[in-house]
Amino acid sequence: MQVRNPPDAPQPARCRATTTCPYCGVGCGVAVELEQDQDSVRIVSLSGDVAHPANHGRLCVKGSALAETLSADGRLTMPQVRDEAGVLREVSWETALDLIAARFADLSRTHGGESIAAYLSGQLLTEDYYVANKLFKGFIGTPHLDTNSRLCMASAVVAHKRAFGADAVPCSYEDLERAELVVLVGSNLAWNHPVLFQRLKQARIDNPLLRIVVIDPRVTDSCEIADLYLGLRPGSDARLFNGLLAYMADRGRLDRLYLKAHTQGFDAALKAARREDCSLAAIARDCDVDVERLETFYYWFATQLHVVTLFSQGVNQSTSGTDKGNAIINCHLAGGKLGLPGAGPFSITGQPNAMGGREVGGLANQLAAHMDYETPGARELVGEFWNAPNIPQGPGHKAVELFAAIERGEIQALWIMATNPAVSLPDSTRVRAALAACPLVIVSECMADSDTLAYADVVLPASSWSEKDGTVTNSERCISRQRGLLAPPGEARHDWWQLAEVGKRMGYQAAFGYSGPHAIFREHARLSGFRNVAPRHKAGSKPLAASSIRRLFNIAPLAELDREGYDALRPIQWPVRRGEKGELIGTLRLFEDATFNTPNGRARLVPVTPQLPHQALSDATPLRLNTGRIRDQWHTMTRTARSARLMNHRAEPFVELHPQDAAARGLQDGALAQLAGRDEQGSVRGDYRARVRISHGQRQGEVFIPMHWNDHFASHGRAGALLAGLVDPFSGQPESKHGAVDVMPLPCEWQATLLIAPGVWGGHEDLAGAMTELEGCYWARIPQATLVRYQLAGEGQPDWALWCERHLSVQAGLWAQDVAQGGISAAGFREGRLIWWLKVTAGAARSDRQPNIAWLGECFASDQLSALERRSLLAGRLSGQADVGTMVCACHQVGELTIRQAIQSGDRCVEALGARLACGTRCGSCLPELKRLVEEERSDERTDSLEMA
Repeated sequence: MQVRNPPDAPQPARCRATTTCPYCGVGCGVAVELEQDQDSVRIVSLSGDVAHPANHGRLCVKGSALAETLSADGRLTMPQVRDEAGVLREVSWETALDLIAARFADLSRTHGGESIAAYLSGQLLTEDYYVANKLFKGFIGTPHLDTNSRLCMASAVVAHKRAFGADAVPCSYEDLERAELVVLVGSNLAWNHPVLFQRLKQARIDNPLLRIVVIDPRVTDSCEIADLYLGLRPGSDARLFNGLLAYMADRGRLDRLYLKAHTQGFDAALKAARREDCSLAAIARDCDVDVERLETFYYWFATQLHVVTLFSQGVNQSTSGTDKGNAIINCHLAGGKLGLPGAGPFSITGQPNAMGGREVGGLANQLAAHMDYETPGARELVGEFWNAPNIPQGPGHKAVELFAAIERGEIQALWIMATNPAVSLPDSTRVRAALAACPLVIVSECMADSDTLAYADVVLPASSWSEKDGTVTNSERCISRQRGLLAPPGEARHDWWQLAEVGKRMGYQAAFGYSGPHAIFREHARLSGFRNVAPRHKAGSKPLAASSIRRLFNIAPLAELDREGYDALRPIQWPVRRGEKGELIGTLRLFEDATFNTPNGRARLVPVTPQLPHQALSDATPLRLNTGRIRDQWHTMTRTARSARLMNHRAEPFVELHPQDAAARGLQDGALAQLAGRDEQGSVRGDYRARVRISHGQRQGEVFIPMHWNDHFASHGRAGALLAGLVDPFSGQPESKHGAVDVMPLPCEWQATLLIAPGVWGGHEDLAGAMTELEGCYWARIPQATLVRYQLAGEGQPDWALWCERHLSVQAGLWAQDVAQGGISAAGFREGRLIWWLKVTAGAARSDRQPNIAWLGECFASDQLSALERRSLLAGRLSGQADVGTMVCACHQVGELTIRQAIQSGDRCVEALGARLACGTRCGSCLPELKRLVEEERSDERTDSLEMA
């Protein structure tokens, strides 16, 4: 019943605020309309911020669905401590914080500060990161603080430092729109950075001379706008770009003046490239690409000045990722394609604040303000600024080695913040064993369905997006405000506050007495300018004072902001300076004066020797495994799975493979498969179970799986369980793109769809208990708006009547059994409301006639079903109701079969589909898939015509 306010009651006030999206590294601005009354504040609408330079009002499907992820259900709201019986019990903040401070102090006395570690996340705000780095490295005295950014961007960081003398991304998004050639390497921009993809797509429309090259082992949706596609062999990127460097030298396409005046190391880099045969035929053979396509790419790159090479995880996630990054940078330096509008190597980050974390020293080899342990004088400078007594002597353990040190017993306490290493790290089974053995694991988390919570001794409830207040830095060095708009639920608190309170309890009150995030930011900004002399290496320039250190990262003018200025801060790119009139001025593009942050001011070309992936193929594991993100999900799904429409594009874990690989293994599209790897001793590593997706865009001999699923959403969906913990020797970044596996059919004698009302199962433990009774069970959990959907499969012949009675809280009110086919349809009711619905089919293949989940969702939401609806339940749809197929457009919930029918009816282009069905007319994330469906239908028509002829 809706209660209306009386006419004279105060009406809710509305206001508008801007903030920043918490997903990928594009860093889109978000405009939020808020409604406030005496009791609460709530978000009533959300859209892209037209004034933000990253997105100019665009949002992808994930960003558009942010308001749908804000429910208090499933949030952690009270601190918890595990008791002697192993049960987490709610406690006060005072109890939890006192316990942590006391245990840290005791460990520091008995084992030294290095027995304590922290593992952070690019989901943290810069202010959170800064306090964590200061507490652990400055006062506890441990270097063992690392971040999940190690898993995605660490190799690019080292490549930048080797080439430029600093972790400095030279480009801006505007350069993509001003380029003559854009090269995407190891980046499915359409799915992983969709708004930037839409900007690039529009740039191509605006400039018909712009060419786009996609270099990727898979034909992805990013190929929609490609003029040239190179489907190279995984791991051959360095060979490809070494060959390009030799090609430029052989064809006289080097910028000799630039090389002589502004770089060093070219001869050594070219000599290293020429150690192998650099003929086009040899490179095409080694990279497994067409020689004519290869030559076209080389010619385009060599003859254009305004070239942007945008690279991401496909380059970085390798045991030679740093060298691959430098091979790309070498080509730009050799051609002078840097520091110009529309030119430069551009590393695109995966997380919203991966760069902000690097600014404050969030990696184990960093200190703060872009200083490293090996930087002469850096320890003393940071120690003096912080008045910190315990700055470590050298770098700490990087992510993979950190958990190995926990396994060895060297680390006695670990504080995990805003990340889920039990899922995301490679060799995740070993990681879980290390966490289980660690004497003290503290987890700061906002969501209750993180796998890592199972290993926590102390759980601290954290604030989340729309509650957190601070700054983030996106891939183009743009600092934006992520504003706190809503109050955290229950006793949840900000991460920086948790850290500061522990610091104060350990006796460091003066260092951590922050009044709010603005105070932290101002200190961070002051440190960036503390004894920082801008790099100038011109003739006659004065030498630096011994106590000064040159850093490109400098936001010192922002230290002058008061609270109001901080709250009103607009997006700005570092370095930041004051103009003649005192205005704040950001830096659109770095190295325009060709002055770099090296001792002599010259950029360095780095000799690169290409290497094969270290996870080798074998007879037992003959398929190359590639992992990655999908369009509608983020990391381990703890946020995106809260939006029902984001769960429908790819509802279950899947494995994508080439038709010939599928046929050789007896796999059909939509069937269930099982993946396994092998460790060094030949033992099975991992057990990943997923739906088969057959794709001609997948290279033969290779498979792709998504990284997102965890134990709360699938029975066997952890990609990390299949990967070895092998890392790049320079960056410590894991080789997540080059696993080795085999794929085989998953034995199953039945498959089922189970729908239940929310709350029928109390949690993950209830689900796990129910599933253990089903032999060989595979399951995937798919939250929806009015129900929770499960896809099940298994062996044996379960007693479904008994199983339903035992686990679904009410007996079946409808039951139909097909004795001949072994199928079952059933439903349970409570006081006339639909509580659960089940359909079981015999055999390994899924039924061709899938239930209409949208209609069934309406039935679950109804207080009383009509006679027709009740009769139709066993069929799973109303009579004559069409199946809409897999969801393609998440914004407007338009399925694949509906789209194909519209194409067959005459809507032969994306624009016509949008006019009829509205698909593709909101965020645009589905446009590449819509175009592919149109092309497939046209291809089928041509094939049919040829067969008839």
